[in-house]
Amino acid sequence: MNEVDAYIKGFPVEVQERLIAIRNIVLDLAPQATERICMSIPTYDLNGKWLVHFAGFKKHIGFYPQPEGIAAFKEKLSEYKTSKGTVQFPLGEPLPLDLIREIVRFRVEEQLK
Repeated sequence: MNEVDAYIKGFPVEVQERLIAIRNIVLDLAPQATERICMSIPTYDLNGKWLVHFAGFKKHIGFYPQPEGIAAFKEKLSEYKTSKGTVQFPLGEPLPLDLIREIVRFRVEEQLK
């Protein structure tokens, strides 16, 4: 078990499923990314730069696509709590997997320019 597996296993099953779903999206769209724990959360690096991070919390999943990822999807993220580089997906609502996929794809394209 690697450190990201251990991180995910530390959450209740329903949160684990959401974290695994995000992880699978990132690994599918950025198979060349490096997976590690940074700042105590799962982090993916591409071309020596942060691609995205994610984290589990008591009431939400934090997704960190950097400020560029938030700005580019500001309108689509308007129903969620956001800040400069993060979005919160409430645990009581379905995880917007298609939107997460779009954001990760955008970030990968940015990193590969």
